[in-house]
Amino acid sequence: MSKSLEHAARWFHALADETRLRIVHRLSEGEQCVCDLTDVLGTGQSLLSFHLKTLKEAGILRDRREGRWVYYSLNLEALEEIEKLVGSLKAMNGRLQAALKCCE
Repeated sequence: MSKSLEHAARWFHALADETRLRIVHRLSEGEQCVCDLTDVLGTGQSLLSFHLKTLKEAGILRDRREGRWVYYSLNLEALEEIEKLVGSLKAMNGRLQAALKCCE
């Protein structure tokens, strides 16, 4: 499997969960502390940590430590790569649909 397909599989696996999508949506507003995410999402810190770890390992999130707190933000480069991948799939589908119309 090529590196780009490996990355895509990790991205889509990480995004295939409603809680993780809610985290990404919340972080689209800007960097957030774990304590703030826990309050907003109404989830326990251990479960939230699991979801944050999954998103971070997929490369979708970045983190930074400040004192005893950890702050998370979106990895914009990864989101751009995901956008490119989805765009290329959409373009491929458009070409396929056009080719199929020619054969009708």
